[in-house]
Amino acid sequence: MQKKLKTLAQEWGADIVGFCKLETSPLPALPYALSIGVKLSDAVLKTIQNAPSFAYFQHYRTANTLLDSIAFRLGREIEKAGFSAFPIAASQSLGKHNPYNGVFPHKTAAVLSGLGFVGKSGLFLSTEYGSKLRLATVLTDMPVQAELPVIENGCGACELCKKACPAGAIFGELPSKTDGERNFDAEKCSKYMKEHFQDVGRGSVCGVCIKVCPKNKLS
Repeated sequence: MQKKLKTLAQEWGADIVGFCKLETSPLPALPYALSIGVKLSDAVLKTIQNAPSFAYFQHYRTANTLLDSIAFRLGREIEKAGFSAFPIAASQSLGKHNPYNGVFPHKTAAVLSGLGFVGKSGLFLSTEYGSKLRLATVLTDMPVQAELPVIENGCGACELCKKACPAGAIFGELPSKTDGERNFDAEKCSKYMKEHFQDVGRGSVCGVCIKVCPKNKLS
């Protein structure tokens, strides 16, 4: 079943696919996770200079839509096999009372699946594509096994994201293994985007830290 789900996810457009058992699940009855990622366009990322572009905003939303569709379809396949599935949207928020957190951090499942690590930017950095991707997750009670070992942080002494962040929201410190909460101020980032990038996607995207990351290897 795991092999089938991976093949289907790739056929539907996923560029990376991983599986893991979570250390802590927001839904204890669903302790396993499928992590999926979609690569962002190099050409679109090149349109980001010191601020987001309209092209990037539209591309970001399209990638999220694709991920949500893949996660939804994977969930249906899991349910057909007799298990429970909880697809988590690519972009998520718990509402006005907790706007900077979602149901579950996608990068946690991606790290535990051995697909990459959390960088100093707080972004997930894939071993294949660096930070130039979007993620989604499906929680399930279907037993799955990680196919890759968890890898160590690969940022080293690099602080390009910290220096480039227009909001000063990146601290330049190594995060915990599975999240970036300790080295990134999500509220500061969000407020800066709303104040300075309101004319691009209502100030909901930036992308500067993605653009400068050397792990991306932009062509």
